[in-house]
Amino acid sequence: MACEEILKAVFPMLEGEDLATCMLVCKQWKEIARDDYFWKCQCAKRWPSVCKRPSPPTVTYHKLFKTFYKRQRNRPLLPPRLSFKDLEFYIDIWSEQNLIFSDVVPGLVLQRGSWIPPPGINDVLRIHLEGPEYKMALPVEPRFNIPFGQTVSVSVLVGRKDSNKVACIIEKSIFDYIDRSAYRALAFDYLDFSPAHPFVSGIRAWISLLFMDHGNDGIIDVFGVEVDFCDAANSEEQVLWLLDMLDWK
Repeated sequence: MACEEILKAVFPMLEGEDLATCMLVCKQWKEIARDDYFWKCQCAKRWPSVCKRPSPPTVTYHKLFKTFYKRQRNRPLLPPRLSFKDLEFYIDIWSEQNLIFSDVVPGLVLQRGSWIPPPGINDVLRIHLEGPEYKMALPVEPRFNIPFGQTVSVSVLVGRKDSNKVACIIEKSIFDYIDRSAYRALAFDYLDFSPAHPFVSGIRAWISLLFMDHGNDGIIDVFGVEVDFCDAANSEEQVLWLLDMLDWK
């Protein structure tokens, strides 16, 4: 039996990945393996209904298999259309009904999160702040104390200087979870997305109060604020794409 006939008998029995590897052996094997009949056999194993048509739904069965045989993960993002230099964040924090912190934070300041935490912070919190995860943090100036038992709430808006539009990130959410082992108090809200993205939902924005405990069980000393979107965004580019999809008004 000729070599070509042997290959034509063997190729339909191979898995797709192995057939693709055979195309790299030599020119003869590549020419034989390009026969769309072999790739129709591969498609029939994965999607039998596709092969009930008289012709492939794409140009060739080879193209169909190459496109869909393996789900693409971690595809690179296109460059975001937003930039932190065009953003500013409006952060307001209340204790009961008293405003205890209010600031307009330029996007570039929150983006970098490059500040030196005060001495004496807990090691768990230090490791978190120095970790590789993308986080946006800034110091609270002046620092403030919050007695335990008081209701503390927060609102965060973001503005676009390039279009004079504003979107809501957090709307008067309560810091209802205090992790005293990590020295963080956390609040969250679900993001409101533009009607142009009707199938995007359930993504939360988180804000944390970073604090120190000086041995007074009744009071926490807040020295910083951290914002993150860890449900869906773990890099600067991902955060900017997420913000771009908000319901800007």
